[in-house]
Amino acid sequence: MARTHRIEVASTAGARALLVLAAVACGGADPRSVPEVDSGFARDTRADTGPYILTLGTAQDGGLPHAACSCERCEAARGDAARLRRIASLAVVLPESRESYLIDATPDVREQLHALGGAHDEPRGGVDRSPVDGVLLTHAHLGHYTGLAFFGYEAIHTRGLPVYCTPGLARFLRGNGPWSQLVELGNVALQEIRPGEPLALGAGVAVTAITVPHRDEFSDTVGYELRGPNRRVLYVPDTEPWERWERPIEELLQVVDTAILDGTFFSLDELPGRDVAAIGHPLMISTMDRLEPLVRTGKLRVVFTHLNHSNPALDPESDARREIERRGFFLLEDGQVLPL
Repeated sequence: MARTHRIEVASTAGARALLVLAAVACGGADPRSVPEVDSGFARDTRADTGPYILTLGTAQDGGLPHAACSCERCEAARGDAARLRRIASLAVVLPESRESYLIDATPDVREQLHALGGAHDEPRGGVDRSPVDGVLLTHAHLGHYTGLAFFGYEAIHTRGLPVYCTPGLARFLRGNGPWSQLVELGNVALQEIRPGEPLALGAGVAVTAITVPHRDEFSDTVGYELRGPNRRVLYVPDTEPWERWERPIEELLQVVDTAILDGTFFSLDELPGRDVAAIGHPLMISTMDRLEPLVRTGKLRVVFTHLNHSNPALDPESDARREIERRGFFLLEDGQVLPL
């Protein structure tokens, strides 16, 4: 039975582009200065009539505010909860069966499970030993898998929680503590998935892992294509620049209508003392240069996530944010939903 599920608004910044579009419809803005596409995401109370994506976090692995940083953006987030961002993660929610699946288990998983609460039948007055029906991992970097520890003996103590990952990542988890303890105690049940092979979640939703190039120190890296009854979404929060892909990103984008892509850095000069190029991410400006012609056709929405605390686009009044919106792109915001 479908339920009404309230999505709490973490900030107003994400609604800015939608408000601009509304102004155009009323004749109140110059159409040359606004995006030609709608992000497809919503932030208000909505009825759960079908499967949807819930955005649980949009920040790079260090979060916002970032650990041990007193930059302008981090201090603003400490002083204003509307600017705070959790570490990048999505939930796939199937209201009819009351099931939910995490994409990545981040260090912010406690708050993210709380935000997800209400999407399934959780017990009241105690610990929910089955807060989600599965976790899909992208790779073994700090912000993407270390939250698995909270499902272990010292915390939630789940039993047989399905954790979907590539064979390479499964070997890493089995062979290294403390993750091996999760397996040995039966808190998690590793389910190996191979890129290119769809995994059916239910309610007409299937996910397919897609290999992407990245700094693969401990395991390989994947993104996910999510196919629902009405929408196909590509989720690639972490990758090397597009030029290093064996298969052009444009080929994958031909079969989806929404792409949630790595927006870690806006430009090369964001981290004094560190080589952004060596860290390895596509710059936002490079992504826009490459994909703007496709976005302008109206057949594709591109939304950025995995935002580093140094990214000037985090400021909704910045020149960087205005350029993103002018060119028809968007920033993903915590708490946003996307029907599938």
